[in-house]
Amino acid sequence: MSVTLEPDRTAVIVVDMQNGFCHPDGALYAPGSEEVIEPVAELVDHARDAGARIVYTRDVHPPEQFDGAHYYNEFEQWGEHVLEDSWEAEIVDELDVHPDDHVVEKHTYDAFYNTELEGWLNARGIDDLVICGTLANVCVLHTGGSAGLRDFRPLMIEDCIGALEDDHHEYALDHAAWLFGEVLAGDEIAFAP
Repeated sequence: MSVTLEPDRTAVIVVDMQNGFCHPDGALYAPGSEEVIEPVAELVDHARDAGARIVYTRDVHPPEQFDGAHYYNEFEQWGEHVLEDSWEAEIVDELDVHPDDHVVEKHTYDAFYNTELEGWLNARGIDDLVICGTLANVCVLHTGGSAGLRDFRPLMIEDCIGALEDDHHEYALDHAAWLFGEVLAGDEIAFAP
């Protein structure tokens, strides 16, 4: 299956391709996240050349974010990671963030939760979201599901999504295809001229 998208109505959402997750020195490094850097870069270049918008999300946590939390505490789950103003929180050097790309700073798994992302996309008439990045069953899955609930079309790019383990990748994409989106390979995405 292949899909042809209107570039002016499409954005590529690059989820959390940051040093903390993709670099061997990162606190939550996963080899699967590092392995998708090159295919993500190729997808971004292809989309940018066609005229689609590029959005990068950055998972960023102020050190005190979970102080006094009632229940939700990522530091208990994962330990401290991607702290505000740290090297870990930066997007990997291999991905060339252009001045006209949009960068969303998020503080949870979902890039729509308490961010400006939905308004930014709606203001530009964007309907279709090409979703890639890491981790498959965490931030990618929650962002894709949240996009679908907001009536965007989530297109999950299987060979551009990193995971801790293969079964996490498989679960996340099966779940996405069943419940809220479409799963495609990077070479199955085309853009109308």
